[in-house]
Amino acid sequence: MKVESGIFDRTEKLIGTSGLEILKNSRVILFGVGGVGSFVAEALIRSGVGFLTIVDKDIIEPSNLNRQIMANVKTIGKKKVEVMARRLIAINPLCIVHPMHKCYTPENTQDFHLQDYDYVIDAVDMVTAKIDLVVKSQSNKVPIISCMGTGNKMDASRFHITDIYETSVCPLAKVMRKELRERGVKSLKVLYSSEEPMIRENPPGSIAFVPSVAGLLIAGEVVRDLLKTTCSAEN
Repeated sequence: MKVESGIFDRTEKLIGTSGLEILKNSRVILFGVGGVGSFVAEALIRSGVGFLTIVDKDIIEPSNLNRQIMANVKTIGKKKVEVMARRLIAINPLCIVHPMHKCYTPENTQDFHLQDYDYVIDAVDMVTAKIDLVVKSQSNKVPIISCMGTGNKMDASRFHITDIYETSVCPLAKVMRKELRERGVKSLKVLYSSEEPMIRENPPGSIAFVPSVAGLLIAGEVVRDLLKTTCSAEN
């Protein structure tokens, strides 16, 4: 028996055959494959998303080993998106993973064809890129979720998914609120933490169990949005 024939047996119990078909035909693009994004990517593929583009310009460094799911001593020095793509295809050989080793900027947005996707996920650090992704996604009427800061924090239970204008505490969210308001953006789904940063350093401190939880929460929100239902409603 082929391994892939049984991958989603338990998922099907929750979302049904029709739900699996929806996810299989969904096209998602993820910007940022770091501590948050790498867990987003893996959870989406393990949930049955059939087409995923992953975008990141970085290579794996020793400092990534404490939190990034594809990072280990054997992958140091390799391109994050290429290592991640191989990992994801090894989980589900039937999925299509398109790695893009590049950085999103307002100047190269046309390279990513956002209008061709069912969902955009922002897990990047650069504010200018985050803002432009929001503006371009919304202008193309493509749903987007944006991750706020997860660094310098220790309490993974303090994450919330809400509108950007309902956020507090998070320094990155504060900047985003100001910039998006100036651009006339009225709403944006985000994940943020209500925990006060333990330290205020850049690059930020990090620990394994905080960005990973953020990534899994984002993936769950995206899957539920794609299905237009919740797992609890299926039970």
